[in-house]
Amino acid sequence: MEGGIVKRGKRVHGARKGRPVDASALIDVQKLLASAQRETGTDPRRRDLLIENLHRIQDRYGHISAAHIVALAREMQLAMTEVYEVASFYHHFDIVKEGDAVPPALTVRVCDSLSCELSGAGPLMRGLKQALGDGVRVIPAPCVGRCEQAPVAVIGQNPVAQASIDKVKAQVHAKKTTCAVGKYVNYAEYRKHGGYTIAAECLAGKRDAETLIKTMENSGLRGLGGAGFPAGRKWRIVRGEKGPHVMAVNIDEGEPGTFKDRVYLERDPHRFLEGMLIAAWTVQISEVYIYLRDEYAGVRAILEKEIKALQADPPCALPPIFLRRGAGAYICGEESAMIESIEGKRGMPRLRPPYVAQVGLFGYPTLEHNMETLYWVRDILEKGADWFAGNGRHGRKGLRSFSVSGRVKKPGVHLAPAGITVRELIAEYCGGMLPGHQFYGYLPGGASGGILPASLGDVPLDFDTLNEYGCFIGSAAVIVLSDQDRARGAASNVMKFFAEESCGQCTPCRVGTTKALQLMDAPHWNRELLEELSGAMADASICGLGQAAPNPIRTVIKYFPKEVG
Repeated sequence: MEGGIVKRGKRVHGARKGRPVDASALIDVQKLLASAQRETGTDPRRRDLLIENLHRIQDRYGHISAAHIVALAREMQLAMTEVYEVASFYHHFDIVKEGDAVPPALTVRVCDSLSCELSGAGPLMRGLKQALGDGVRVIPAPCVGRCEQAPVAVIGQNPVAQASIDKVKAQVHAKKTTCAVGKYVNYAEYRKHGGYTIAAECLAGKRDAETLIKTMENSGLRGLGGAGFPAGRKWRIVRGEKGPHVMAVNIDEGEPGTFKDRVYLERDPHRFLEGMLIAAWTVQISEVYIYLRDEYAGVRAILEKEIKALQADPPCALPPIFLRRGAGAYICGEESAMIESIEGKRGMPRLRPPYVAQVGLFGYPTLEHNMETLYWVRDILEKGADWFAGNGRHGRKGLRSFSVSGRVKKPGVHLAPAGITVRELIAEYCGGMLPGHQFYGYLPGGASGGILPASLGDVPLDFDTLNEYGCFIGSAAVIVLSDQDRARGAASNVMKFFAEESCGQCTPCRVGTTKALQLMDAPHWNRELLEELSGAMADASICGLGQAAPNPIRTVIKYFPKEVG
């Protein structure tokens, strides 16, 4: 139990068949688990902590051997196949089977998603393999959430912005493998400027939940992870379910082009944490779980430090807060797949109904939120619903944090009125296009949001405004293409991403994305076959990955017909 919540999970009892336990590996695992128990005060042998334990082995030894898998299964009273299938599901776990060579001590990952590809990730990858030699492993990586710094290479856990062969080589030789943490608003500074006042008022009974929910509803704030479900309505729904309730915070922003959550957390983490506490009080949450993508090592260091500071000197009563670490799987950005991962399982999306608001984490009604949605709670309650709703252009309401990358002078997170057009965004916030580049097209919602031509650059960017064009805004990740790019190349890049990141649970997505990528490699696209395949993926896939994967295909065929033959 944690905080009175019973963890509902299955254990394997009785005699176990299979490989004998290696005594040395068992001692290794027992030492790691004992250290974890001293550090956290929690039994690390619980089923839901399997992924955390796999990280401990990976961090300590640089890989996970077959002997360590057997030993961990023994200690956690799990089947070896159960441990193996979880470890093999996630990209960041290096499993070394018996007889296989141990990977080099240092790995350099080069992001090959669209923004980095536009900035030269391909030549960088090839050059690093030659320059660094056999002693360093150089491998491609899906989007690492630093698109404004493209191209990006990650040395261990140290991200290198605007990476070049010489820059990466110098940092490898200097053994810089950890992520530096810049200046941010810490706990003392946040409290000094009025932080946690609203949270303390809630716990002291000076505010009532119904008023808070109505304020959130009137603000028009919608889920900013991409789905756009009204935040206030979600609070009301979960609060109305029979308790206990839990909260799961989604900071697994793996959508290529998206990096807003990282930027906000690197600057002002307690604004998010206060919003989280206010939501927890309002919805009567018993425990809070924060799921952070593994690529954000610097953010993890910040949150670990600041949550400890908050707990050491709390402004009010706090629910138990647990920070859980992802392991490199884009699919875990889907809410039910994230919940499966928090429970220590493969990140496989669940069939609906029931919805997570009814039966979610550990089987309890769950308030699931994207980090940025909670980030705005304090401002909305301090300044009023009309402040947030009063922003907007072209008939839209609210603010949007646009993650902009690609061929613009000033990529980054730009807070702009909802409904702004991409032309306005480029001109007013991004300093215009790069010298020598003409605006050609754009992805309004990251990899899955489709691709539009410059001729549709005056469409308001907001929830629902792009539907008629076969696109959506999602998490507001805007990737700008120029006349030096091709939309079909961008579509192939994102389809490759989808094919690699499909969890494999359902056939339309697993087979469809791979088959689509093969068809897209042809000089002339088979439009009829691609449309038939797109329809199957969109209609029959379990979750949004497969359902949205056809968007780039369909929009390129519709708006860039000359490129596909």
